Amino acid sequence: MGPYTLTEFTPLASLLGGVLIGISAVMVMALFGRIAGISGITKGVLGLVLPTAGAPGDAGWRVAFVLGLFAAPLAMALVGAPVEQTVPDNLLGMAIAGLLVGIGTAIGSGCTSGHGVCGLARLSVRSLVAVLTFMAAAFATVFVLRHVLGGF
Repeated sequence: MGPYTLTEFTPLASLLGGVLIGISAVMVMALFGRIAGISGITKGVLGLVLPTAGAPGDAGWRVAFVLGLFAAPLAMALVGAPVEQTVPDNLLGMAIAGLLVGIGTAIGSGCTSGHGVCGLARLSVRSLVAVLTFMAAAFATVFVLRHVLGGF
């Protein structure tokens, strides 16, 4: 089967995770009138240190949101359910991928969480087009990396 391993199917944990993501998206919209898109939230946090990255006026909840992304797996580990995260050791490939994702979120005016979770829930046609576009790009990327270039 090659260097890739199958992950265990965990329907209950997946359902719980999806529910928590949905609740957080609704809370961000209800409390702050904003879309819970990670790229926009991060841009707001970067506005604290990079003046051109966004207005820091509502940075408090944005900082808390980003810190929550780091705190959640630590909290899971404390309750005895460690989260295993694996990433490739190809730093150049990861840097290029990160740069391309950043460019894509800027061009698409949002990311997978903003368009995929929040935009689709609001029945946004623009978000549907964005989701179809980045999913097609993801499928093509995986195909090329695994089957044309022999895996990374």
